[in-house]
Amino acid sequence: MSIWKQAVDLDTLNAWSRQSLVGTLGIELTEAGEDFLRGTMPVDARTRQPFGLLHGGASVALAETLGSVAGNHCVGDGYMVVGVEINANHLRAKTDGVVTGTARPLHVGRSTQVWEIRIEDERERLVCISRITLAVVPRPAAS
Repeated sequence: MSIWKQAVDLDTLNAWSRQSLVGTLGIELTEAGEDFLRGTMPVDARTRQPFGLLHGGASVALAETLGSVAGNHCVGDGYMVVGVEINANHLRAKTDGVVTGTARPLHVGRSTQVWEIRIEDERERLVCISRITLAVVPRPAAS
């Protein structure tokens, strides 16, 4: 059974993101399953720290993107989610290639959501594990 309350249109979401941090980092949403959202991010000059390793902040940006986008598709009309807290454990160094993040809900409630995001390398080895807590709030009226 699908967790989504709104249709997940990856093409539209990727187009909206191109002129934001998401686009700058090369993050692409790639798959929405019944209970997950997946996306990729290159490990290149945009996402590495000065010593040549994947920057932890880039991993957190990927995790927050996936968790927040997924969370917003699990709320009804008139509501949205905003990040309250995020944490990440960086478990494996990565110097090039691509990482793939998969967000799955741990809790989807009326006022809060908690998502786990696993970021893996091309060999499906865990690079980073992250958890984000989101607050469900009324969506501001369009002005």
